[in-house]
Amino acid sequence: MHKTVICPGSFDPVTLGHIDIITRASRMFDEIIVGVFVNSEKHPTFTIEERVDFLKRTVGDIPNIKVIACDGLLAECARDLGATAVVRGLRAVSDFEYEFQMALTNRKLNPELDTVFLASDSSFTYLSSSIVKNVAHHGGDITNFVPACIHDEVFNRLKTKGNK
Repeated sequence: MHKTVICPGSFDPVTLGHIDIITRASRMFDEIIVGVFVNSEKHPTFTIEERVDFLKRTVGDIPNIKVIACDGLLAECARDLGATAVVRGLRAVSDFEYEFQMALTNRKLNPELDTVFLASDSSFTYLSSSIVKNVAHHGGDITNFVPACIHDEVFNRLKTKGNK
């Protein structure tokens, strides 16, 4: 049976932790749809088009991954795309409460939709897009935080003028 799943996120910017979860999911399921969503509670640094482009450049060579922009409710988007599960990464216990709440909400909105949690690789448990933004804003080295193919664009957008 063909299994399509969706890996949702705002990916502002995409981190190596995100890439780890997406690539691991690609080994477990037939088709991975990476859905770049607009989060109304966040003010993104990068446009949705830029975020889709970053992900396509980063995971576009993996044959069973498709990257798309999404709008609206995850549960409805998953239904429209034929996804039977949501794949989410958990960095720490603190992530679980929010993710569990979202999983139950999505299941209520779309009873056919399950959520699969993947534990983050231990080398990425601290990593978030917010940390990348903060480090780069102050001119810090983000080499170990973001994919090499987008590093310069991300760093140059985020760094404060005058920092090297």
